[in-house]
Amino acid sequence: MAEQGRSDRSRRGGSERAGAPQPRAGGARQPSAKGSDQRFQQKRGRGPERNVDRQRGGSSARPEQNRLERRVDRQRREASEPTSRPAENARPGLARRKNEPPIPEGVDSRSLHAAVRAELRSLPKDLAEIVAAHLVVAGQLVDDDPELAYAHAEAARRRAARLPIVREAAAETAYAASRYDVALSEFRALRRMTGSPDYLPVMADCERALGRPHNAIKLAREADRVGLDPALRIEMIIVEAGARRDLGQDHEARRILERAVARARPEDISPVAVARLRYAYADTLLDAGKESEARQWFAAAATLDRAHETDAQQRVDELDGFVIDYDEDDSAGNSASHEPKWDSSE
Repeated sequence: MAEQGRSDRSRRGGSERAGAPQPRAGGARQPSAKGSDQRFQQKRGRGPERNVDRQRGGSSARPEQNRLERRVDRQRREASEPTSRPAENARPGLARRKNEPPIPEGVDSRSLHAAVRAELRSLPKDLAEIVAAHLVVAGQLVDDDPELAYAHAEAARRRAARLPIVREAAAETAYAASRYDVALSEFRALRRMTGSPDYLPVMADCERALGRPHNAIKLAREADRVGLDPALRIEMIIVEAGARRDLGQDHEARRILERAVARARPEDISPVAVARLRYAYADTLLDAGKESEARQWFAAAATLDRAHETDAQQRVDELDGFVIDYDEDDSAGNSASHEPKWDSSE
């Protein structure tokens, strides 16, 4: 779910997706959804055609009666003839609606995770194949074209809304497409369906994105009561701090992050999660005018962030006065013109 640059939200200490989709950490790039690629699966379709009215009595319109009779006869013949695959309208969900994106050629649903395929087995086989194909495509597109990914996920949701994996696909793609109201609704449904508190951080982030920081803080307090996985707990702390900053409570946001940074150890928790926490703390320090301390914590985040989930190293370079200037004037495509030029300013 690609996002270029640092948005105003992220610069204020937002959050990014984790475990369940991580809330967006301040300034962090969104992670690639490779884990989600294999879990997305969806279907969509329309109901069966209306039954033909077979009441012929009292009709004086012979041509219309003939057409009805021919249609009934054709349906009877089709019903009696064995086929290797079900008719497109034999069951709701098999036919593609006009507002649904088509499934590209060559989509292989076998790339889905085994647990996802197992969940889809509760569906009729032909329906499961359609849902699986939509989930595969949604996972492939979520970084580059989240809107289209959401369209595929929603198509799957229409066909198999009772399956948690399908609702998760709809939630994650809606979140990536910045449809936070839809994402929040889907994450709430997922929590009801699974009973898991793991969705609380991303639910809180959706509330914050919708301009309701007080609701985000309420969810953070709820997370304190139920207990979360350490990495998800970090994500919730980042979101809560961002909500505090939205409310103008910068000092409280900094206090929350400082306490969490002091307790977080990369040997005990995911190094990426700790890097994101350090990044968020550095961002609050920078906004408070404490550039030296901010640089220290941006550098500490960059040390752990080997996968470049954040732009911590870039922030360090900016504070050190290094700027990468690309020459884009060469229309002839001279590769030399696109070499970065490093400038240092005092």
